[in-house]
Amino acid sequence: MSSKDKMDLEVLRLIPKKRKGLLGLVFSRVGITIILVLIEVLVLFTFFAVFAGDNWWLMLLQGAFELTMILYLFNCSMDSSPKLTWLVLIVIFPVPASILLWLTKKDIGHMKLKKRLELMIRETKKKLPQNPYTIIEDDIIMSGTDDLVHYLNRTGCFPLYENTQVKFFPLGEYKFRSVIDELQKAEKFIFLEYFILDEGYMWGSILNILAQKAAAGVDVRVMYDGMCEISTLTSDYPQRMAKLGIKCKPFSPIRPFFSTHYNYRDHRKILVIDGKVAYTGGVNLADEYINRINRFGHWKDTAVMLKGEAVQSFTLMFLQMWNLTERELRWDECEIRIPEASDGFVIPFCDSPLDENKVGERVYMDIINHARSYVHIMTPYLILDNEMEDALKYAAERGVDIKIILPGIPDKKGAYALAKSHYKSLLKAGVRLYEYTPGFVHAKIFVSDNEKAVVGTINLDYRSLYHHFECGTYLFKNSSIAEIEKDYSQTLKKCCEITKDNYKEKGKGWFVLGGVMKLIAPMM
Repeated sequence: MSSKDKMDLEVLRLIPKKRKGLLGLVFSRVGITIILVLIEVLVLFTFFAVFAGDNWWLMLLQGAFELTMILYLFNCSMDSSPKLTWLVLIVIFPVPASILLWLTKKDIGHMKLKKRLELMIRETKKKLPQNPYTIIEDDIIMSGTDDLVHYLNRTGCFPLYENTQVKFFPLGEYKFRSVIDELQKAEKFIFLEYFILDEGYMWGSILNILAQKAAAGVDVRVMYDGMCEISTLTSDYPQRMAKLGIKCKPFSPIRPFFSTHYNYRDHRKILVIDGKVAYTGGVNLADEYINRINRFGHWKDTAVMLKGEAVQSFTLMFLQMWNLTERELRWDECEIRIPEASDGFVIPFCDSPLDENKVGERVYMDIINHARSYVHIMTPYLILDNEMEDALKYAAERGVDIKIILPGIPDKKGAYALAKSHYKSLLKAGVRLYEYTPGFVHAKIFVSDNEKAVVGTINLDYRSLYHHFECGTYLFKNSSIAEIEKDYSQTLKKCCEITKDNYKEKGKGWFVLGGVMKLIAPMM
């Protein structure tokens, strides 16, 4: 970091530095919730274990239920990899696996959320109409990008924009510096939606500015994923924020009931200021993301800042999530439209696990399938379904330069092992794999043919592609794409290439573990 990055900003804390110990967790609301859920599961499974052995009718009912779930499994629209995982689990653990599959498909606990989200989408389907003259420009039609735009506008309200400036940040600390500068200019509203908030230098510096702005009458709203209550924040954090004049709420906070609702996390990272400026990318609001602390070596992350018309889409995305729990639906802020002279095109988009549209995967697949020269990818995780793996392999086999940069130091050993389970197949097809020697890669980057790129929150794993709320920015023929590719080339110099000759050098144990864990990969 430069001297400017290391400058001391005033930091605001709302909770003590000291972390809770084990007893503190057990007797917290989160701990009690986990205990209650475990009790629910134990009682349910105990019922079957006790009564199944003495009652032939219950055993018959159990068998019929298992058969029904297997038949359902083969006839549902689920991807083949999760189907195989569920089938193996039902064979090994008939009762628990069948019940879990039923609970998963019934979506117990989040039907209300699903209906509410559908209402949000209906309410805003035409809030941001597509400019018809933008979509018929020659570059858009000749590249096939118009097809992607039609798809995105069918699945949600994701227009293609011109008149939007894009700035790429190759590290989290560069984004942080920019955020501090832009927050200080806020006059009307500040909207933040992040997967992780963790008190420390980064979040404390931002929070200090938010408190000042709220006191000056700026509408400040903060959302974070409810799992933060387990890892980084207290359950009363929204009340602490309210004392500063900041509206704050967790998405899907932990509650004492067993539900698949907890499987769907808000993994998005969105910051919107006055409808003029928007940020997204991989960077959460915690000190490791700006290399203020060292967790897994050097933390490589990326982000983008938008100024101009496309900011509307990120404002709308935030309001859709915010209004899930609001009685009065208001969308005024997303109607602010401030054009900025620029080159190229921008499509902000998001993905929901509560519908049948795998938007994030479709955008990635569109880039891979239309690539002529190269597709360069950065991702922290590589846990692929059959469709994505086949697309990467076919692109490499038809001569496209497919390169993937992965972490050299993992944050999750299970995910690291699962990534290695794909190495042999990908390398055989001609995909080139690299591991980032200095540390951990958290960036989510696709860049192709010097004309297309995506910077966002979407990992190449089942969690991001199937189970999380995600967002990203699709760029076409924008000058920032050259900067993204330049950063990719510079990052590549710090990587070790994995080849067919050396891919097992780091130990066969990783590959054995990955092979075993592949059985439950769709649940990772």
